[in-house]
Amino acid sequence: CSVLSMDNTGYCNDSFNSIRSSTSDEDMVEIAGSTLDFSNTEDVPPLDRDYGSGKTKAHVSVNGVPKLMDLLDEPVPGVGTYEDFNTIDWVREKSKDRDRHREITSKSKESTWALVNSVCDAFSGWLLMLLIGLMSGALAGGIDISAHWMTDLKEGVCLNGFWFNHEHCCWTSNETTFQERDKCPQWKSWAELIIGATEGPFAYIMNYLMYVCWALLFSFLAVTLVRAFAPYACGSGIPEIKTILSGFIIRGYLGKWTLVIKTITLVLAVSSGLSLGKEGPLVHVACCCGNILCHLFTKYRKNEAKPFTLRSINPFGNSRLVLFYVEFHTPWHLLELIPFILLGIFGGIWGAFFIRANIAWCRRRKTTWLGHYPVLEVLVVTAVTAVVAFPNSYTRTSTSELISELFNDCGLLDSSKLCNYDNANVTKSSNELPDRPAGNDVYTAMWQLSLALVFKMLITVVTFGMKVPSGLFIPSMAVGAIAGRLLGIGMEQLAYYHHDWAIFRGWCSPGADCITPGLYAMVGAAACLGGVTRMTVSLVVIMFELTGGLEYIVPLMAAAMTSKWVADAIGREGIYEAHIRLNGYPFLEAKEEFSHKTLAMDVMRPRRSDLPLSVVTQDGMTVEDVETMITDTTYSGFPVVVSHESQRLVGFVLRRDLTISIDNARQRQDGIVSTSRVFFTEYTPPQPPNSPPPLKLRGIMDLSPFTVTDHTAMDIVVDIFRKLGLRQCLITHNGRLLGIITKKDILKHVAQIANRDPDSILFN
Repeated sequence: CSVLSMDNTGYCNDSFNSIRSSTSDEDMVEIAGSTLDFSNTEDVPPLDRDYGSGKTKAHVSVNGVPKLMDLLDEPVPGVGTYEDFNTIDWVREKSKDRDRHREITSKSKESTWALVNSVCDAFSGWLLMLLIGLMSGALAGGIDISAHWMTDLKEGVCLNGFWFNHEHCCWTSNETTFQERDKCPQWKSWAELIIGATEGPFAYIMNYLMYVCWALLFSFLAVTLVRAFAPYACGSGIPEIKTILSGFIIRGYLGKWTLVIKTITLVLAVSSGLSLGKEGPLVHVACCCGNILCHLFTKYRKNEAKPFTLRSINPFGNSRLVLFYVEFHTPWHLLELIPFILLGIFGGIWGAFFIRANIAWCRRRKTTWLGHYPVLEVLVVTAVTAVVAFPNSYTRTSTSELISELFNDCGLLDSSKLCNYDNANVTKSSNELPDRPAGNDVYTAMWQLSLALVFKMLITVVTFGMKVPSGLFIPSMAVGAIAGRLLGIGMEQLAYYHHDWAIFRGWCSPGADCITPGLYAMVGAAACLGGVTRMTVSLVVIMFELTGGLEYIVPLMAAAMTSKWVADAIGREGIYEAHIRLNGYPFLEAKEEFSHKTLAMDVMRPRRSDLPLSVVTQDGMTVEDVETMITDTTYSGFPVVVSHESQRLVGFVLRRDLTISIDNARQRQDGIVSTSRVFFTEYTPPQPPNSPPPLKLRGIMDLSPFTVTDHTAMDIVVDIFRKLGLRQCLITHNGRLLGIITKKDILKHVAQIANRDPDSILFN
């Protein structure tokens, strides 16, 4: 039973009753399947418990009576902040930012310096976006260059400089032929360097062995660095980023150590040849950059809601995929929508299959011995991948290069086996090549691509979710691109040999360039990516950037929408939503429909069999009473009422703010003892002559907590939580407090309605 809670008490994952004793609405999170120790997160350390710098004398009035210290006048360090694994109070954070903006605006009229400060404050957001873009772009470029070099390192080394990859090494060579542009004397394979041979069985075995050894070394370094320095650096990071953007705090997930280790291990993981991509993890890298740079600006550093200004840079619509930019010269025909829709059906079926298979494997990893040996798992999967991938040139090469080749529109000068057509009767320019009969190399390539398709579909299931940085965009696109290219070549040859068929007659005459296999590959890539992620419009925008032409939006949209409809018919969740649910993250899906007729009173706590709701009275408790209630409960906050008898709601106070304020008052205000009265009222009533000085805590109370009546429909309550980002909502009846609904209660209720185990919402 692994736990993490404010008061160092916890609960077992299989205990339903422990939900009520959880520290907060969102208690504990397991990132990527492993329970981690968060007692020391260097990136964003918890606030120190020593909130004051020492005792200071209380303010003394003229007659010598201690003046009551109001926390409204003197802000207390730590008040208004959040514990790890808690939901942000968006309403409070927005109010804080609005007050800060009003103060700056009012002061800007007082002096020139204040005006300059106001202008700088307004400009800081744009400057932050610029810095995030520059830093993210620089890191992405470095990752791409390094991964390319280390991928080629598995096959050989450049004698002119070991830091050159294969392509750069042969750029300046005068001995490279156009047909064999990748062969030059400056680039040596490992067989040439070790045994002095380039051909024959021994050279093949040596290159094979070195390929596997380099792959194992890279993957071992990646998983070891992640485990030792930054456990948060594993996986793609998108499920966690979506959860953080919804307002949930995961300290250290966007910190500097995570950024450094994720950047290094992403290069290693991609270079190892595992069936994973770098585009998803680059979203995590960009968000880390944003979070770190936010701390340079007071405007963002002091507001928990503003590291999430990352929404402005739209990390999920990143344009890193433009490295596959292609240009097609042949327009598509209306009848081609039939094979495009078939590709959409394939993408939807494969996407749904992949999600179910991957979630089943990840659940097995979490619940069996497999999860205890992450290094061994990574090494075994790497070994299998390398051994199977090397004999096939289409799996040996990096996945990005494979997709580029599949998207390519063949010309006369292309040396790829996929472009080895019979060009005997070609008399037109390379931009207007007609459909031609396929050569032997094309059919050989089709067999190799068919084997590569099966291999990629299976190995990606067990690769995604391992304890290394792993993205899913590139593997998903590779599966679809292979299937699309195979279908495209088939359609091309069908049109060439049977151009008199009814489906081709009228638009595909002999000698015309009718079918573009590269376009089919691109449409297939979009279909499979859409089937896995369930993206539609954003996916078409990304794929549109690859082509630079408006005429291909309709095929892409047809395939993307078909894949989504087919995949949704099999299972409603995309891969990232499925992993969010698997890990129990407190994320309310905005697209999920809520159609059941239940009321707030059916979901709120306490239930009829529960103990009464723990509340704070506005003027009837002592410091000892408050501290006892904090000790005896583990709730994240308490409603403030007029009295236990009336239960008239006054406000809401957070547990953390109470604890910090009482500790601070004991240090800074003389005379505060256990018997001191605690007041949340605006004016303090007269006290007996010999009583200890009271403690006024009205300044830390939320005077306008969000409330709904007990007869409010739950579909409305769910929409309120989604759109306002609430962490809790108080339930009243005729002004009297009845109960509370937290984000966890919402998630548990949604799970029950969907016939899922509500205990899965334990953030384990």
